[in-house]
Amino acid sequence: MKIYTKTGDRGETGLYSGTRVAKYHPRVETYGTIDELNACIGLLRDHVTDQAVRAELLTQQQHLFALGAALADDRPGQAYQLPPDASSALENAMDAMDAHLPRMTHFILPGGAPVVSYAHLCRTVCRRAERRTVELAEAVELDSSLVIYLNRLSDYFFVLSRHLARLAGVEEIKWIS
Repeated sequence: MKIYTKTGDRGETGLYSGTRVAKYHPRVETYGTIDELNACIGLLRDHVTDQAVRAELLTQQQHLFALGAALADDRPGQAYQLPPDASSALENAMDAMDAHLPRMTHFILPGGAPVVSYAHLCRTVCRRAERRTVELAEAVELDSSLVIYLNRLSDYFFVLSRHLARLAGVEEIKWIS
């Protein structure tokens, strides 16, 4: 099977229903941002040495692929969904990491080690994906669990950045105004 189809050469792409839309359509912009986030998570995962964290990141990549498919599926009763426990599993993972972190007293700036910075990059791209999804949800009907999941996922990346800093033995960079 060839990767190139030439069907997008006129600036359009197809949704699951077969409907052709502009490549800048809000649906395409939204699932494109989800895809970008997934690539960022792959970069982060490539730099994480903790096997449990690597496994968790792979799980999130799987969830994001399903989320992107749900966004690309404009048919009624779409088949692609997140697992019902996707958001609560993130909450549990954050609680487990947070139990070993020092209490926050300042805002934290990205940096300190590449792996920490990559986690912050994932957080910021996730926030953009969340904004795009919220915007799309104003125009089309979307399952509210998608926005909830992205909101939890961006929080997860913040806590993960702190956890990775602790594992790497680097001091968090505090914002001092």
